[in-house]
Amino acid sequence: MTGKARTYLDHNATTPLREAARMAVVEALASVGNASSVHAEGRSAHHLIDEARHTVASFLGARPELVTFTSGGSEANNLALRAREARSLIVSAIEHLSVFMPACADERPLKEIPVDAAGIVDLDRLEALLRDAEKPALVSVMLANNETGVIQPVKDIADLVHVHDAFLHVDAVQAAGRIPVRFVALGADLLTVSAHKLGGPQGAGALVANDRVRLDPLISGGGQEFGRRAGTENVAAIAGFAAAIAEIAGKPLSSSRLRDDLEVGLKAIAPQIRVFGAGAARLPNTCCFALPGLDAETALMGFDLAGVAVSSGSACSSGKVARSHVLAAMGIADELASRAVRISLGWTTTEKDIQAALAAWGGLVERHKSRPAA
Repeated sequence: MTGKARTYLDHNATTPLREAARMAVVEALASVGNASSVHAEGRSAHHLIDEARHTVASFLGARPELVTFTSGGSEANNLALRAREARSLIVSAIEHLSVFMPACADERPLKEIPVDAAGIVDLDRLEALLRDAEKPALVSVMLANNETGVIQPVKDIADLVHVHDAFLHVDAVQAAGRIPVRFVALGADLLTVSAHKLGGPQGAGALVANDRVRLDPLISGGGQEFGRRAGTENVAAIAGFAAAIAEIAGKPLSSSRLRDDLEVGLKAIAPQIRVFGAGAARLPNTCCFALPGLDAETALMGFDLAGVAVSSGSACSSGKVARSHVLAAMGIADELASRAVRISLGWTTTEKDIQAALAAWGGLVERHKSRPAA
């Protein structure tokens, strides 16, 4: 794309590839070898995967043999639901569709955990569901929501789940790299992460599963990934995944300063906006808001024309604005939920980007005010 420089503020969708990850991908692509082959070239490819597995495991505080590489977060979430021991499923009302859709298609009994107005799961209701569930149950609750950034009390959830001898799956795709994510400390039995949310390449993810869980593979026909995921591994994407993690491991996590500055600016321009989940702990990079009367599609087009990439609160695979099940679960009326805009910051975001977003927002609001009344 040529012309005026653009401002990218849609990091929850995907974040730019880090240079270290790009170099690792290129280097791996230049190598020849199937990691399942016993010759030197095969052993070299296997070594890259083995090193990557140790890097990912160390970052998440898990043992390497518990890490299964997948094609991304969606596949990892689908695989997590294949826990062989689980007799029933319990998922929160705000889960990503890569949890919701396979759970709904599953033949096992399914129950939904409601959330409060801030988007936090109802622990009392979860306990009731666990008491009544066909045992053992598999509970799936994301660590941080992709639309609102709201963070769940996963450790409290894990303690409750394990009292009832159930299993806990945590989708940490949006959280990893933005807040601490430690497998054992969270109390998860299964945990999902994705490379392209961390600055790695698209096409790689991982599922961590502890010794309590046996998984029925989604893809069969080979013994790769400890028999949990057949198919020749995507060595280049896995190497890039590990390189991105190696670059951020040990570095201070981003603060909420830029996000807070953004929200102050948004409200100064349009005091009547509503920031969803504002009363709860949130990811430091995520702001999901709506202005009554301003359609999300109009806002997205306005930002885009001003050179700023943002997203709606919920986007379907066709790129159209869709009804947000997350905001609906929080009790937000469709009239307001349909107007939700999500701005998500990342490792490339600067003060200049925030000012560009606020300038675009100011123009949008002025045009909105000047519209003739319907």
